[in-house]
Amino acid sequence: MTRGGPIRGSRGRGVLALAALLLVAACAGGGGGGAAKERPSTSPARGTAATKTPDAGAGPVIEADPARLPATRKAALDLIGRVIADPESFGPGVVERRPYESDPATWPVLGADCVWRQEKPASSVLATLTRSFEVPAARGKGPIRLSAVMTVHRTREDARWEMAESIEETMRCPTQQLRKGELIGSMISTSLMRGEGDQNNSEDALTEAGEYRSSVLGGPHPYLWQQAQALQFTVAVTGKGAKGRAEKEIDDLTSQGQAVMLTRLGSAVAKQS
Repeated sequence: MTRGGPIRGSRGRGVLALAALLLVAACAGGGGGGAAKERPSTSPARGTAATKTPDAGAGPVIEADPARLPATRKAALDLIGRVIADPESFGPGVVERRPYESDPATWPVLGADCVWRQEKPASSVLATLTRSFEVPAARGKGPIRLSAVMTVHRTREDARWEMAESIEETMRCPTQQLRKGELIGSMISTSLMRGEGDQNNSEDALTEAGEYRSSVLGGPHPYLWQQAQALQFTVAVTGKGAKGRAEKEIDDLTSQGQAVMLTRLGSAVAKQS
């Protein structure tokens, strides 16, 4: 799965930074929390933080050609097919994992019980798709399981709300069940708007690092999730570790996959000279 979901509306830098600080504090003091993402964030209703008035003052990171932005589900699915990561996006050694693609008529939603389920996408979503990958086990090391998600929202504000709601989900559910036999927890979250730190390739970027436990692969193992928003789009990558796999190895893979998608997105929708 790809934890993720959609967000609605734009949200100000101060609200997002405050939510991130609260989240880090909660994780540091709670000792067992965690949030998982493999899709874009998808709450059916906006929570307390998400109801803050978004700040749309900052301009988009991509100077888009309006004629190249999808306005229908068909156009959105076509764009996703050109942008979403494939095995080559991560580098050598990454292969497709079955099932390779999710049902585009569903997306993950985090329930009140902190369990992820597949439900109908929110009305703000034109299209969404998740792909699954794997670095196979080798030489005493377990497999690294990867996923990539791209979601096309109807508006830039909808995409920004998805980012906001992702933080709320982590605060609400410090431990989450990705699917039967898979849990994540002990999460530390970082949020960077464009221009903060070295974050200049998206309007908003979220990163979560924590522990992954599996009835098949054991644990705890490193868990990483990255999600970025540009215009009306969100892209996310998840990496789940296994025996003998270092966090840096997973971080390199997730960062590479997300960077490729953001580059492809810019090429697909930017104004052409």
